[in-house]
Order: sequence, then C-alpha cells, then structure tokens
Amino acid sequence: MNITLFGAAGDVTGSAYYVETVSAKVLIDFGLFQGGKQAEARNLKLPPIDINRLDAVILTHAHLDHTGRLPLLAKNGYQKPVYATPATIEMSALILHDSAKVKKLDVEKANRKRSRLGQSHIQPIYSVEDVDHVLKLFTPVPYNESVAIAPRISIRVVEAGHILGSVSIELTAIENENKKVVVFSGDLGPLGMAILKDPAPLPFANLVFLESTYGDRDHRSLRDTLAEGEAVIRQAIKDKGKILIPSFAVGRTQQLLYYLAAAFHRGDFPKFPVFLDSPMAIEATNIYMKHTELYDEEAMELERSGELKADLSHVNMSITPEESKAINDVEGPCMIIAGAGMCNAGRILHHLRHNLWRPETSVIIIGYQAEGTLGRQLVDGAKTVRIFGETIAVKASVHLLGGLSAHAGQTELLRWFDVVAGSKPKIVLSHGEDKGRIPLGEIISNRYGLTPVLPGYGQVIGL
Repeated sequence: MNITLFGAAGDVTGSAYYVETVSAKVLIDFGLFQGGKQAEARNLKLPPIDINRLDAVILTHAHLDHTGRLPLLAKNGYQKPVYATPATIEMSALILHDSAKVKKLDVEKANRKRSRLGQSHIQPIYSVEDVDHVLKLFTPVPYNESVAIAPRISIRVVEAGHILGSVSIELTAIENENKKVVVFSGDLGPLGMAILKDPAPLPFANLVFLESTYGDRDHRSLRDTLAEGEAVIRQAIKDKGKILIPSFAVGRTQQLLYYLAAAFHRGDFPKFPVFLDSPMAIEATNIYMKHTELYDEEAMELERSGELKADLSHVNMSITPEESKAINDVEGPCMIIAGAGMCNAGRILHHLRHNLWRPETSVIIIGYQAEGTLGRQLVDGAKTVRIFGETIAVKASVHLLGGLSAHAGQTELLRWFDVVAGSKPKIVLSHGEDKGRIPLGEIISNRYGLTPVLPGYGQVIGL
C-alpha cells in the first residue's frame, strides 16, 4: 500500500490522500489550497491521479480545504462514488455551490481588467454545473459501521467533533491476505465544544495520519476565552462601537451563536443588534438545526426546551446585498458576523473596509488564519491593510479568541492519539505548518518511542 499526500503536507489546506493498493485506488478528501495567489495557482493543476482508475472518494468533512477540488474530478470524468455522512453531504452542497459562485464572480472581475489590458479572458477552474455533477455522486455512510467502498477496502467513520458531520476514518485494506488498518484523523475538534459530541478515538492502526494544526500549543480555556469575549463586548457597548467577527459559515458561526445565546440568557449584558450577514451561514445554521441527532446532551436539551431559539430570536438575518449594505447605517453598539473566516473573501471585507479605521471598532478573530490571508495580517498586528485596492488604516482593536477554535489543541491531539499509540503505528503528521507539527512530533517521539514522518507535497508513505 502506498499513500501519497497531494496537499496539507507542511500546511493546513488542500487535504488530499491518494491511497493505492493492489486492488484499488481511493482518495481521502480533495480540498482546495487557500491563502493567496500562490495557493490559487496550485489549485489549477490536478495532481498525477489516474481518475479513470479511481474507485472511490471518502470525505472527512465539508470544509472547502477538504472538499474544494472535488468538482475538478467530475470535470475530468470521475464517475464513481463520493462517500460522506448525510450532514457532510448537505454541507458540501452548500459550500461547493458557494465556491463555484465566488470563483465565477472573481473571474468576471479579472476578465474586465484583462479586457482593458487587451488580454484574453480566463475561465474559472470549475462551474456550478461541475459542482452539480459531483454532488450526484455523493453516497451516504452511517457512523460506526463498516462499509465496503472499493475492492478489498472498507471504511468505518467515527465522530471527529470538528463541524457537523465531521469524522475520522478507519480504512481497512486486504492485500495478499494481509489486513492493514490506516486511520485518518481528519480535523479533530476540541473537547467540550458547543453543540457537537467529543471526538471518538480509534483503538488500533498500522498507520495514522494525524492533523497538527495546533500541534505546538493548547488553546486558552473556554472559560477564559468566553470571559475575554464578553469583556470585548462590554467595552464595545460602552464605546458604542461595532463588533466585527469574521466567521467561517459552517461550524464556527453556529458555535458563536450558541455561546451568544447563553450569554443573553444569563443577562451578562443587555441585548443589542446582532447581524448574521451571510446567506451561507444562515443556510448552514438551518442544516445544524435539522441534524439534532448529532448534538451533545447539553445542546439536545436546549433544543428540546426551545430556549436556544428564544434567546436568538432578535438576531437579524441579512440575506440580500441590500440588507448587508444597510448595516453600514446602523450605529453601534452592534455585532456583525460575516464570512469569510480568514477575511479572504465575502461580506466581511466590506465591513472591515468601512470600520477598521475607526478606533471604537472591535474585531474578534475566532479561527485559524492561513498565511497570506487578510485575517493573518490583522492577527500579526498590521498597521495598514489593502482591501479592494485601497489602503486602510487599522485603528480598531483586534482580539484573537483561540479558545473558540474548532481544532483540537496539543494536549487534546495527544489524548486522542494516546488511545491508538499502544498499537505502535507508523505516524504521519499532516494538516499543519512546521511550527505545529515539529513540536508535536517531538513529544510523540519522546513519549511513545515513535518517530513521526513530516511529509512534503507529493511524498509517498509506504506500508
């Protein structure tokens, strides 16, 4: 068995594992690279995968850095199944359609500029039709059951606790009458995260691919994080400022709304206008509300009692562009939750452009910011940023609330790995920059006597 990494090898986007056995070839995830023009260029070229001989694709979850290149497969003739949990199928449809529409708009804008320069037009890397084509291939898989997905290959998926429908994958392959088990952690969520159940560790593997996004550190405690967030909100209320939250439409937004509802319910501060300025986040929230079977016990009880809906009844859903623009005329204090989470696209850019230069504005960052993104610049303390070709002074206060991350911290990653470590698997650290995976690898080496592999793009892992 050979497994080649065609993404998320030394960085945290573009997840793709190409599994080749004597009997079959399958892909685990096929995500977009994100983080500037260099990442976009990497998305244009398919890796050396024989699509005609590919038997199946299996998804860990719906985020774009795990699903975003799927339409390229369909565009190039892929016709076999794409396996995912029911919630991931619904989320993927939402995310991929949005991705295709954004790419179309970006290309139209670029082509207007190219026309003025006398240059030929370019095409988006895939269309809405390509998305629709690949979505027809999606096939649901249940949690915790073995499912045959290719010749002599079966999978079992378990809760990963990252976003709704997210899983870790246990892949079992039979080669020359020998059984080999490969575990793909996917993106693991932190323990005790709102709404979702905790990640489920797996007890045995010959080979483990472990994410390492935050392998170098633990997040702040949830209690301290929420206390800091509430302090920022209280100050914004006092300053009559706007609170801007660039939020990932799927996962982080729903988590944030949950904690906000709890704070309003406790009376921690008076209710103020909250704008969910993201059609995609609104649709994702509806999907979350549909799949209550995936909730943890606390969220299930709040859903049954109706308290959750009651405490969020005053949230304004901004769907149309006109509703989004109207927020500019709203005076603070108010909160604006808008995509995209890394500030690399979406409506949040307009709100940042209108408000970053105002000292009474607060920006709350609640997720990982990839290199090359505007969000990363803000986190790193940039004094000025470029938005829509205009230089904007950063006078707003910027707050990083790492405790709301949807990724496990170092201690939680090790706790998950500890269960499978007893089987002495080969260990590969993926989905992380070197600053995350090198410290994690050192701990694993010292604690378990295992030497992790830190792969680069295109590296083949043999078993």
